[in-house]
Amino acid sequence: MHQQFDLILHKNYEMKICVFPGSFDPITAGHVDLVHRALPLFDKIIIAIGINSQKNSLFSLEQRKQWIKDVFADEPKVEIDTFEKLTADFCKKVYAKWILRGLRNASDFDYEKTISQLNFIVGNGVETVFLISQPQFSHISSTIVREIIKGEGDASPFLPPQIKI
Repeated sequence: MHQQFDLILHKNYEMKICVFPGSFDPITAGHVDLVHRALPLFDKIIIAIGINSQKNSLFSLEQRKQWIKDVFADEPKVEIDTFEKLTADFCKKVYAKWILRGLRNASDFDYEKTISQLNFIVGNGVETVFLISQPQFSHISSTIVREIIKGEGDASPFLPPQIKI
């Protein structure tokens, strides 16, 4: 039994595991595009839903997890998990050496650069991989999509087709 555990642990250290953290409230077409574009780079991408008790989510954790499962049902390299507290600590827990983040504009870069530097220090060298948003997704954010939904507008152009609101 101990040897089997060591083998699993050793395999996880050799795998290229990436964490894509976020609230995904809801997951957007931009998020989905980033994951699809990052898949060739990694053996596994863990979409990690951050749980922040001080934030009021529009959609339940269970709903968000189900949507992500539905969107990536045919993608064996994608896993879904949840975490509390620091992203860097979650990366250590799942043996991830990379964090995936999308950049829509210069403001995103300034913010994400600082976070990536802190994650590198706190996460013992965890690297952040940035992908520039495709032009058709650069205006989409979960915040804007939530506002459209709250205003009873049609958010479907900004959501993956598996999500019906």
